[in-house]
Amino acid sequence: MSTDIQSLMKIEVPVIVLIAQHSLNVDEVRHLSPGAILELPTTLKDELEIHINNQPIAMGTAVKVGENFGVRVTFVGDLKQRIEALGRDINDSGDSEGASEAETDSMESPSDSASGEVSQEDASALADEILANS
Repeated sequence: MSTDIQSLMKIEVPVIVLIAQHSLNVDEVRHLSPGAILELPTTLKDELEIHINNQPIAMGTAVKVGENFGVRVTFVGDLKQRIEALGRDINDSGDSEGASEAETDSMESPSDSASGEVSQEDASALADEILANS
């Protein structure tokens, strides 16, 4: 692997596990206070989405790890699409309900290892190089 690709491989990216989505009206938001409980439309056995840059890349189930929660990965999407998800603009939340694994539309963002952002071009090159070396 080239030095540039090796540097990109060391970038840490935020991983988000989507437990559920729920809508509240403005009045309900206005009345939120510490101690309030928001009931979510998800059971303990439901599959959870694992996201990178707000793009779904895998699925899993909730598990208890000591006193913490964890996610047991049950499905992982295509490697190239997972790596290319790194190049999507971290502020481009899109619509996760309508997002598909084949979605390729993205905004360009500069490569910045300090912030964990990777340009779409760098992510695509990284995906191609990893696939070529596997």
